[in-house]
Amino acid sequence: MLDIKRIKDNPEEIVRLLKYKGRDAENEINRILELDAKRRSMIQATESLKAEQNNVSKQIPILKKEKKDISDLLVRMKGISDTIKENDQLLRDVESELRDLMLDLPNLPDADLRPGGKENNEQISATGTKPEFDFEAKNHVDICTDLGIIDYPRGAKLAGSGFWVYRGLGARLEWALINYFIDTHIADGYELLFVPHMLNYDSGLTAGQFPKFEDDVFWVQEDEPGRKRFLLPTAETALVSMHRDEILDEKDLPKKYIAFTPCYRREAGSYRADERGMIRGHQFNKVEMVQYTTPEGSDEAFAELVRKAEKLVEGLGLYFRTVKLAAEDCSASMARTYDIEIYIPSMGGFKEVSSASNARDYQARRGQMRYRRQDNGKIEFVHTLNASGLATSRVLPAIAEQNQLEDGSVVIPEVLRKYMNGCEIIRKAT
Repeated sequence: MLDIKRIKDNPEEIVRLLKYKGRDAENEINRILELDAKRRSMIQATESLKAEQNNVSKQIPILKKEKKDISDLLVRMKGISDTIKENDQLLRDVESELRDLMLDLPNLPDADLRPGGKENNEQISATGTKPEFDFEAKNHVDICTDLGIIDYPRGAKLAGSGFWVYRGLGARLEWALINYFIDTHIADGYELLFVPHMLNYDSGLTAGQFPKFEDDVFWVQEDEPGRKRFLLPTAETALVSMHRDEILDEKDLPKKYIAFTPCYRREAGSYRADERGMIRGHQFNKVEMVQYTTPEGSDEAFAELVRKAEKLVEGLGLYFRTVKLAAEDCSASMARTYDIEIYIPSMGGFKEVSSASNARDYQARRGQMRYRRQDNGKIEFVHTLNASGLATSRVLPAIAEQNQLEDGSVVIPEVLRKYMNGCEIIRKAT
């Protein structure tokens, strides 16, 4: 949620920045300003009526004691009471519309972002060596199927398209990746959390996914009223609500969390011909990093998250690049995002395995997450940041394709071998 004070102080700037995200919000901003002015006017008018009501209430017993006629005062009191009730209802309506409009506005992009969409994304770096093969390379679907480490037909049989089953060394390779990620983060001082996979509506609202993207998640509808929950699309949704409606102490910041969860996506997106197998699906595994910081510590935390995601891919010895997203390509909740994209040879291009993002105080305002400054006791909103560290559903295909050998076997990255009892190569069973 944006700061209403900033909107009132410079509405033209807000409109201009939102256009960088592809949002023409001039009418919305004007309506927000109108509603805010109306809200303040109604509060002032109602407070005046309540003050008069209190004064008259004090006069009535005195006048009664003096045996004076109070019929006109009683009529006046009835009128004041009715007006206050009407104003309170009108105020609720105004505040409801104002809140809906404020919740619908996306976050403002940082000033250094290019406007526009994917066409304006900027490659920051490329790391590693692009794989070249002196034999006819295969795609990860054929590799994993031939090796018997991923079972696509039975995944579809169990749950439909967009699902798969890890088998044997494939399951162990997936588990090795997850352990490698978690061990690295713990060594860097992050606290490991296991969070619920079913979350309440306020969690989605705080993260910025609701109300606009309610149809993109799997809902779990229960008969009991108020028990509607959804399956988390990413652990970020849970982690950024950990301190919802709390006031933290500055000395406890930054808070650094990680969580491993499956991620459930109802809308897996429109499939391209080359996005087969695990590249896009309804369920995949991910280790997520989240930080809560002071505004002053926000940029440093962002740089840390980007570097951590990069180092994980570097440790696997895979070819990848880091891309700074243009404003419109950033998600609605984020002020800036860097994608770490891994190379998939069969696709001739890169696929994102981590998005490192800074929401600034956008999510904190939605979830009322604040901290108390040590020097003056002032209460301010925290900044929230997140990054995948990493999503496995594209890492495993990249390992299969980049590390494939002519005989169809796959070399296991060295950092993962200790999690696989020293296994170095996945070979086809004989």
